[in-house]
Amino acid sequence: MENGILSAMKLLMQSYKPPRLRLFFPAALLLLSMGMCNLPGRSGDATPTLNVTQAYQTVEARLTQALTQTPRTQPVLTTPTVPSASLSPTTASANTPAPATAIPPTKPPTAARPCDQAAAGNPIDVSIPDDTVMQPNQAFTKIWRLENAGTCTWTKDYMVTYFSGEQMGAPTNVNLRGDVAPGQTVDIPVDMVAPKEPGKYQGNWKLKNPSNVLFGIGPSGGSPFWVRIVVAESATASPTASTSTPTGTVSATPPTVVASGSAKLSPGDRIDLDTLAINSGENEDLSYETNVDGQHLLAPLDSALIGVYGNNQPSLSNCQQGNISTAPVIVDGLSVGTYLCYRTNQGLPGWARVTDLNIDNYDLSLSLLTWSLP
Repeated sequence: MENGILSAMKLLMQSYKPPRLRLFFPAALLLLSMGMCNLPGRSGDATPTLNVTQAYQTVEARLTQALTQTPRTQPVLTTPTVPSASLSPTTASANTPAPATAIPPTKPPTAARPCDQAAAGNPIDVSIPDDTVMQPNQAFTKIWRLENAGTCTWTKDYMVTYFSGEQMGAPTNVNLRGDVAPGQTVDIPVDMVAPKEPGKYQGNWKLKNPSNVLFGIGPSGGSPFWVRIVVAESATASPTASTSTPTGTVSATPPTVVASGSAKLSPGDRIDLDTLAINSGENEDLSYETNVDGQHLLAPLDSALIGVYGNNQPSLSNCQQGNISTAPVIVDGLSVGTYLCYRTNQGLPGWARVTDLNIDNYDLSLSLLTWSLP
């Protein structure tokens, strides 16, 4: 029987596979115990009884020897792979960097409008656009159109003030003529005189509040506005030119005046500058109007032209060469005594002088003179 048990163990050893080692021991012990239990007892047998402990130790020694002689193979993992999506929050945060959280851009707060700030009107140069050609010592009136872009009303205590560059004979400060509420525009005239030397000149100006704080135009409200002119070479007489006749009389013939006089216009009136007739319905050259901002202006009709000249009476050549256009002239900002040059729709030059502006009903009084062409 002992040989049979050993033979069975040998067969088990030959069929041994290392990966199934844990199943082998229980099977070997089961066979050993079954064999021992089925051994018939024989009384008086001289053969000694098999020692179970020794048999177990023998089997264990043989198994140990077999394991040391058998090449080891990598065991196959039987634990299922856990998908990345099923990782616990703790494991994922330990191995995977947390995704960046998108922070929506914060809209910068809108800056509050300052109390005092100006903006360029449309147009800013009502008279004397940049690089206007002037004669030496020629008097002119520069008019800027500015908008109150702040939150405070400009009063008569506000003023336009010389800032830098060429002052051109202008006063340092000129007060505004009336109140200008936020959002309104105003025409600001300043009387100037062109320098006597030829060249290009620019004067920079700003506004000043009652506390003597300067402010201007532009996004930051600190930029100046300016007047820029070109003074031409003075005319030189030809060496053969004669300024007088042998009798001593001037040879130049004065221009012929076709119309002169005064006129009083109420808002809505029209005037024919060739005849000075008001509301005739024919050949009318100027319309005295009120715009949507409540400003009063002289607007050219048809092919007529008009422009601001200054405080000195212009000559025929001054008005022929002056800065006139189809743009309306706002009269609210004009001082009494200001001269305007015009050209009628018949092509005749002339001037108009502001003699009065009634601020109660805005009746406009003018002195006018129209020349004929030579």
